[in-house]
Parts: sequence; C-alpha cells; structure tokens
Amino acid sequence: MSRLILPIVILFLLVACRREQPATQAQEKIRVIFDTDANNELDDQHALAYLLLSGDVFAVEGITVNATRGGGPVEEQAREAYRVMQLCGVADRIKLLKGANGTFRDIEPAIDSANFDGKEAVDFIIQRASATNDKPLFVIAVGKLTNVALALRKDPSIAQRIRLVWLGSNYPEPGEYNQENDTSAVSYVVKTSVPLEIATVRFGVGTGTDAVRVTPEEVRERMPGLGPRIEAGIEGRHGGVFHTFGDYSVSLFENIHMSGDPPSRALYDMAAVAIVKDPSLAQSVEISGPVLIDGQWKDRPNNSRKVRVWEHFDRDRIMNDFYETLRNYVQADSI
Repeated sequence: MSRLILPIVILFLLVACRREQPATQAQEKIRVIFDTDANNELDDQHALAYLLLSGDVFAVEGITVNATRGGGPVEEQAREAYRVMQLCGVADRIKLLKGANGTFRDIEPAIDSANFDGKEAVDFIIQRASATNDKPLFVIAVGKLTNVALALRKDPSIAQRIRLVWLGSNYPEPGEYNQENDTSAVSYVVKTSVPLEIATVRFGVGTGTDAVRVTPEEVRERMPGLGPRIEAGIEGRHGGVFHTFGDYSVSLFENIHMSGDPPSRALYDMAAVAIVKDPSLAQSVEISGPVLIDGQWKDRPNNSRKVRVWEHFDRDRIMNDFYETLRNYVQADSI
C-alpha cells in the first residue's frame, strides 16, 4: 500500500505546481505604458499590435499619444491608436489618453495650471508610476518625449519608479524625427535621473532600428489574417474595412512610400517593444549620459549619470517573433 501512496503524492504535487504556474507568470508580467504618435507612418501601429498581443509578457496599463508633425493633432493620433486597439480586441480593457500637441518648452510654464496641453496623459503617467507596486513601470516612448518630460517635471519623484525606453536619435550623430519634434524634451529628460535606454534609429547606417526593414512583398505573404478576428469591421486609415490587424497591415504598406533596395519600410518602433520583451534581440552599451545642445550630442565622459544605448538589432529574430506573436496571440490586460 505504501508503494502506491508515494507516487500518488508526487503526482498531486506536480499537478498543484502546474496549476499555480499561470498565476506566477501573470505576476511576472512587465508593466508598460506605451507613448506614441500612432498616426505617423506605420511602425507605431505594428509596435502597438505587437505589444497588445504579447499579453503573456506585458501588462499594458495604458496608451498615451502625442502629436508630431507627420501625423496630425492628438485627436488623429488617438483615433489611429484606438483603431489598432479595436483590431486587437482590447479597446474595452486598456485606457487610451491624449497627450501633448506642443513642445516641452512651450508647455512647461503652464505645468501647474488646471488644463495644460497634454495634462490627461501626463497625469496618467504620474498616477501609474506612483501606484503601489514592487515592479518598475516601463514607459516605451516611440514618438517625441514631451509627455514623459512633462510628467518628470511635474512630479520629479517618479524618476526612480519608471524605466524609460525611447525610440529616437541617431546617437552619436545629430538628427532624427522623434528627437527633432521636441529637442527641449530630450534635453530635459537626459538631465534627469530617470533610468533611460535609447533605441537608436541611425537611418541608412544599419546599426540602429532602421535595419528592421520589411518589404511589401513580405507583408503580403506573411500578414494576411494574423491576429484576432473581430466581428464588426473597422474602417482603415486609407479606407476599406478590416477584421484583423494582419489585413490592416497590408493596407498600411500599400499606402506609403518605400525606400531602399529592395524597396521597404523600417518598423523602428517595433524594435523598441522587442528589446523590452527580449533584450537578447539587440546589443547595448552603457555610456556616461550625454547632453543635447543645439541638436548636437555632446559626450560627458565624467558624468556619473548613465544611459543605455541599444544598437545592432537582430532583424530576423524580431520579425519572426512578431509573426509568431500575431499567430499565437495572447491579448493584453491592463493589470
């Protein structure tokens, strides 16, 4: 009889451990706010879908939007973000908040007013960063840094409660779209103590996120039908009605200019999500925090403030994980 009892006890313990595993995994999810100029180009949409359908990894606490010169005012940015949220089937469970139209320099003097530009998103970032939680809050910012800079200015205490991953700059070279849309925000953020990681762009060089390029042919072959299928179709930015993000992706690629040889488009912002999900998908180096002066990076080798710079992104592994994520998606929750 005793010979039978021991195997039964072992089997019971194994079953109990397996039942507890999902709860443990859920507790280990990465807390994220995604700050985006969602209506600019097409990489924001793919990054957002990648995040929202990686619910086994991320707890998405909210989406905040900002306006850059290529995508219209925040209302249009929010409209496009909401479209992607609908196509991913999570629009009813994750918050979407409007942020800044203007720049940090223009808005900062009114930061203590009752209704400054970007207040909704800024207050939300502060609220979530201040929430009682042992895990840090990742803010993945893939547009200009205005919302984040304003939040740090309004409540400096959140600096050590968030980890900021910014898709931007050609560091150490000048220029880049997100940086140029609000250099005052970049200048402010790099001087704070917030843990900062920069996913570089480096257009045309191949060492930054510009290397994560996709051709329309690959999109037409790999994307149709991927992601959850929603019952009520959603009208796309360029017309048409879509029931999956995969089909909408094809439309986005059909309605934008390609560059390079072969003609393709970079999914810059998606790479920023990828390195938070799996840091082995790129290489990084820790440097002494530089400053941005008149659009130029100036190194400060004796600066005790450290910044992590991401480069050499593994394009094939990132894209394969993206396709696999949309094929075997897990929809994100906010908590």
